[in-house]
Amino acid sequence: MLAEEMYDFRNVLRQQGIVFCYSGYITESVLTGIGEALKQKLMLESADKTTMRNIFAIFVEQMQNVIRYSAEREPIDNEDAETELRYGVINIGIDDHRFFVSCGNKILSKDVERLSTRLGEIRDMDDSELKSLYKQKLRAPTEATSKGAGVGFIEIARRSSDTIVFDFMEIDDDHSFFALKAYS
Repeated sequence: MLAEEMYDFRNVLRQQGIVFCYSGYITESVLTGIGEALKQKLMLESADKTTMRNIFAIFVEQMQNVIRYSAEREPIDNEDAETELRYGVINIGIDDHRFFVSCGNKILSKDVERLSTRLGEIRDMDDSELKSLYKQKLRAPTEATSKGAGVGFIEIARRSSDTIVFDFMEIDDDHSFFALKAYS
């Protein structure tokens, strides 16, 4: 029974073109380990240098998003980012001869509207608008809700070879599930 379940799961992933799948607590060392395997896979696939750089940058930004913002964390009452674990799901795959990275994690439902608006604006920008916004964000003070420079989603959109795709699903009154996918 176990072998059959795992084999079926493996086949579902393969049918969706997924070559890496991780679901669990994400740390910087997990990011580094998966990143090394991703680099090897990209080389085996003979991806060009631009594709390799773009897909790796998208991967890192999405993993850091989980590390910094996932609402699913251990311990729950910890405010020390150095000692907490954040939970998320990341998939890396190939669809129609293009690499993609999709990532998902729990967020607070109160953040859905703000994130949806921001991602919708970013999604609808062209390359020059994204570049301008990126530079503007780097010069501006860090947003109160940001744990970085506030350029992660912009960087993902800039590196993506197609429009970013995102979605939200309500889990309960307090939490939603956020998913983002980008191609290179």
